Amino acid sequence: MNVIITEDDFDIASEHERLKSLDAGAIVTFTGTVRDVFGGSLVAMSLEHYPGMTEAEISKIIEKAKKRWPLTKVTVIHRVGRLLPSSNIVFVGCASAHRRAAFESTNFIMDYLKTNATLWKKEEKLDGTEWVEARESDRKAIKRWQ
Repeated sequence: MNVIITEDDFDIASEHERLKSLDAGAIVTFTGTVRDVFGGSLVAMSLEHYPGMTEAEISKIIEKAKKRWPLTKVTVIHRVGRLLPSSNIVFVGCASAHRRAAFESTNFIMDYLKTNATLWKKEEKLDGTEWVEARESDRKAIKRWQ
């Protein structure tokens, strides 16, 4: 299990390579980027976290996934700080002997990251800034895993 909270960008290909192993027949990765849903008015997104607490919460999410699926390796990288539109923001990679486990666990981890990880997002737009709340669609997404 590999949990990284960083201001630095990550290399998707390198992270994918680190997930390889002889017992992993499937590797599924997800990369989230900062998107501008405001038609060009998003200047940046800033993310804050509690060091130590954020890593611990993400580790708990991964442990829940590992109890449900036979995972050989898991990596979660979440960036913090000020990020510009189209910047990488999150990477989730799951390796397993089987593709279904890799796909489902990656979805599971992302769904829980959106609602349970101790990260706070603030959108900086041309007309001001505002904190972003978890969306109802994100809350509904985790219900399928319960």
